[in-house]
Amino acid sequence: MLSKLKLSQLYFKDTSFVNLMTKRIFNVLLIANPYDAFMLEDDGRIDEKLFNEYTDLSLRYPPRFTKVSTLEETWRQLEYNNTDLIICMPGSDNSDTFEIAREVKEKYPNIPLVVLTPFSHGITARMENEDLSIFEYVFCWLGNTDLLLTIIKLIEDKMNLEHDINEVGVQMILFVEDSIRFYSSVLPNLYKFVLQQSQEFATEALNAHQRTLRMRGRPKIVLARNYEEAMDLYNKFSNNILGVITDARFPRGGKTDSLAGVKLMAEIRKRDPFVPLILQSSEEDNDIYASRYDASFVNKNSKKMNIDLREIIKDNFGFGDFIFRNPDTLEEVARVKNLKELQNIIFAIPKESLLYHISRNHVSRWLYSRAMFPPAEFLKQITWDSLRDVDAHRRIIFEAIVKYRKMKNQGVVAVFQRNRFDRYSNFARIGEGSLGGKGRGLAFIDNMVKHHPEFDEFENATVQIPKTVVLCTDIFDEFMDSNGLYQVALSDADDETILKTFVRAKLPDRLVEDFFAFFDVVQSPIAIRSSSLLEDSHYQPFAGIYSTYMIPYLDDKYEMLRMLSDAIKGVYASVYYKDSKAYMQATSNVIDQEKMAVVLQEVAGNQYGDRFYPSISGVARSLNYYPINDEKAEEGTVSLALGLGKYIVDGGLTLRVCPYHPNQVLQTSELDIALRETQTQFYALDLKNTGDNFSLDDGFNLLKLSVKEAENDGALNYIASTYDPYDMIIRDGIYPGGRKLITFANVLQHDVFPLDSILKLVQEYGQSEMRRPVEIEFAVTLNQTQRSGVFYLLQIRPMVDIKAVLSEDLNSIEDDKVILKSMNSLGHGIMEDMCDLVYVKTEGYSASNNQAIAYEIEKMNKKFLNESKHYVLVGPGRWGSSDTWLGIPVKWPHISAARVIVEAGLSSYRVDPSQGTHFFQNLTSFGVGYFTINSYLNDGIYDQVFLDRLPAVEETKFLRHVRFESPIVVKMDGKKKIGVVLKPEEKED
Repeated sequence: MLSKLKLSQLYFKDTSFVNLMTKRIFNVLLIANPYDAFMLEDDGRIDEKLFNEYTDLSLRYPPRFTKVSTLEETWRQLEYNNTDLIICMPGSDNSDTFEIAREVKEKYPNIPLVVLTPFSHGITARMENEDLSIFEYVFCWLGNTDLLLTIIKLIEDKMNLEHDINEVGVQMILFVEDSIRFYSSVLPNLYKFVLQQSQEFATEALNAHQRTLRMRGRPKIVLARNYEEAMDLYNKFSNNILGVITDARFPRGGKTDSLAGVKLMAEIRKRDPFVPLILQSSEEDNDIYASRYDASFVNKNSKKMNIDLREIIKDNFGFGDFIFRNPDTLEEVARVKNLKELQNIIFAIPKESLLYHISRNHVSRWLYSRAMFPPAEFLKQITWDSLRDVDAHRRIIFEAIVKYRKMKNQGVVAVFQRNRFDRYSNFARIGEGSLGGKGRGLAFIDNMVKHHPEFDEFENATVQIPKTVVLCTDIFDEFMDSNGLYQVALSDADDETILKTFVRAKLPDRLVEDFFAFFDVVQSPIAIRSSSLLEDSHYQPFAGIYSTYMIPYLDDKYEMLRMLSDAIKGVYASVYYKDSKAYMQATSNVIDQEKMAVVLQEVAGNQYGDRFYPSISGVARSLNYYPINDEKAEEGTVSLALGLGKYIVDGGLTLRVCPYHPNQVLQTSELDIALRETQTQFYALDLKNTGDNFSLDDGFNLLKLSVKEAENDGALNYIASTYDPYDMIIRDGIYPGGRKLITFANVLQHDVFPLDSILKLVQEYGQSEMRRPVEIEFAVTLNQTQRSGVFYLLQIRPMVDIKAVLSEDLNSIEDDKVILKSMNSLGHGIMEDMCDLVYVKTEGYSASNNQAIAYEIEKMNKKFLNESKHYVLVGPGRWGSSDTWLGIPVKWPHISAARVIVEAGLSSYRVDPSQGTHFFQNLTSFGVGYFTINSYLNDGIYDQVFLDRLPAVEETKFLRHVRFESPIVVKMDGKKKIGVVLKPEEKED
């Protein structure tokens, strides 16, 4: 049976509480003479009283009351205002309330009418001769405002009953009673009890908004006043009845039947042996019938009748705590207050007690009463008769709770509560401010995965975000204000001074216990990542500008707390570093508008001795600017690497693959390319480093290791191939001897892990939900013994879409009219506002000078920023590479005024396109053109001779800056990947 159920693949769809209780009473028209209306209000404060009543019960939308006493006033109100409910108060005089009501019903048949009367002798006599069929209900006014709330909720429940039951399986309590005085007294107490209970179960929601929505899932109360009405309701909604409360005497077949309630119980019990029944009667002898049908009995004459009824409902209808009882003595064995407690205790409940409860559907009823419909529905179907195995039931209940809690936690930004955050929690926030860019992106991904069940259909793979807690921006504000840090932060102090000042400052004390709770749950290294207001926003991504630290997991929690605190302060400080301020200037943002949230996240990876790193890190882009062979631009591209993602960010040698063509990897297509262009080093977290050398460099505790070290760790199974030097061949997999190459062959080509399938989904849904091409960071941890793994989504941000229309064929432009032409360009559109071009002199060029060249470019870039001008930048090698031998190691702020950047290869210095470096996200976001040219191979044109002939505005040891009298024109065709920079005198229209 268990295998048939496929518990591991059990999928719960989330309950859409927002679609419940959609029909509401907002405006109530009260028809009464002025005296009666005033009596009803006591002292004229009906709206205020009802508002207080609603507020006390955490209800929203209290209705507005309008009072009228004549037919003319009634028509006027109905004509000019929307009215949802009309309450008529017939007076003891000869007022024409009923006459008005009849005329209104004729003209407005869909507005419900209710009679509210104090039932004095005169009114009772009058009502005996009135036709009350036009009224939904008649109530007896006993002077309590509760009754008004009851009338409104009873009408709302009736209006929404069928829709809400069909939508999510909302439960109902069937209340059968024909005595107006009695139900006018009982219903307010019943509603108050149910609403208070729903307040309690709503606390299991993860944030205030969900709490309010969840109350819409409370059980509805439905009033039936005769046998036929009760049976119609039961027949229609028998699967959704939480319990039945019935009087003994009420009409049946048009006549009062003293045992109608008993006959109703007999009929219901025949069909459902477990639904809770309550018999109410003023005749104590009827107790015997209650016993016969396993029902509870409430004596109507008892002075504490309402208390008795409330206790019985609480014990039998699934409200309140779940109490496990000894079936023989009915003594309490265990008590659980919420789902998490039930999950923790389920395997410790004695067999006899669990059998007693599951055989009576108690667990599913408790879940139903708490509006947890998916697991309640599932467990209700797994009856004792269908399984007859208590331990199997335990496992099913446990698995259902785990699946449900995971599903509820996913895609929701929960408020962090120490006692609630556990291994099934996903994403929580501390504070009330913004989550920042990365935080928002993570919440978005989490929600995306939740709403696409395809992510849950991989047998050997789980797709999720790492456990995450975000310190919102208000914590940053508090930290800055309480420590008086703005003065030093906004000064010209150097980065080191700013960091030291921030590290000496104090974080709010209340965070300490929250951090300890987070440590206990995560039990792995933690990444402390920036998540600023502006970072990764749709329009101006601040990728890689701020710091990201990692700390190891330590047994000494106070030592770990110190490291975490330093890292958080280090991220806060990075807002005010020199590069950040330069970036602000480059993007026309004001630094004091920037606010920083901090993402605390478990690091994806496995521990190998004193090192920690994932099997795979990667960056996926849904738009491929460099499609080769059969690849299409819209199929996207992925950069893969062993170890921490810093290797990719820093522009290391990653494996470039298209998820739609996992067998066609350019880098492994030829032996010499594979040996030359596959990863040789990787990053790992040093678990021995306890942060004593904490510094500006957020990678201070990362180790850069050779791939040989990962081989020694046993981490290369399924992701490496072996070079056989004797046969001059590369074999997929690990074999003794021979160099190990990071090819991910078993993952990409031999389906050890469904990486390509997951990446297709991630790219497709990420792009469709963001409505633009996206860049996604991820990591994978592989379990080599089980051939399974976890795919962690770490970040999502927008790429720039190629939307501009360029109809001209750039290939038709004659070669002598261009300064630069690239057949492999990035970017799209036309620029006509630049007169300047800066290029690295090639005569005597040596890569050993790259660091010095970077300093010169930074200085020149500053001048352009100060003059608010842009330029074309040309130079050899990979721009932005942290390896100075591969290219000029500039950061984005150092070249931020450039609008076209060109990598021009030299015959002695060959260039491969470097799409992997971090600031290319910024280049594309700001519409910067990026050309790759190797003119010595006839791959594009670089007319340096033309530039050399022009006078220089400025010339340094390594750079030349030329300025044209009229603007140079740049044209880029993103689809054909062609880009040109035209000579000014040949400027085209």
